[in-house]
Amino acid sequence: MSTTLCRVPDRDPTSPVLAHELREVLGRVVRRLRAEPGPPVGRVVVLSRLDREGPASISDLAAGEHMRPQSMAQTVHELETKGLVSRRADPSDGRRAFIELTAAGGKLLQARRAQRESWLTEALERELDAGERALLHEALALLSRIADA
Repeated sequence: MSTTLCRVPDRDPTSPVLAHELREVLGRVVRRLRAEPGPPVGRVVVLSRLDREGPASISDLAAGEHMRPQSMAQTVHELETKGLVSRRADPSDGRRAFIELTAAGGKLLQARRAQRESWLTEALERELDAGERALLHEALALLSRIADA
């Protein structure tokens, strides 16, 4: 049932070895989650950002995702065409607009998250026994500290 995550059999791995293995394993998990059917990742990323942070300009969205504003404008246009986001004029600057998540965009995002979590739940139950799941739960606190560093 259990498989070794690290390719390096070292009992007391160095920080560089841990960093390498952690990046590799987390990358595989993220790629597997992204492989679930649904809208393209770029669109989901924008919807997720709007859900987490609220309305934003195209420039702000582009900067947050390290994209060119022109590319973000195209993504926002595609989302707007599907009714997943809407534009609202900036009351303090009429040349600028805020992009907002619509109810339909929120529903799509929630469905996508539920689908990914369903796969992950099934994988955890299938691949890990209760003790391993408890160990993973404890490790989440450590991963959270690293993510917030």
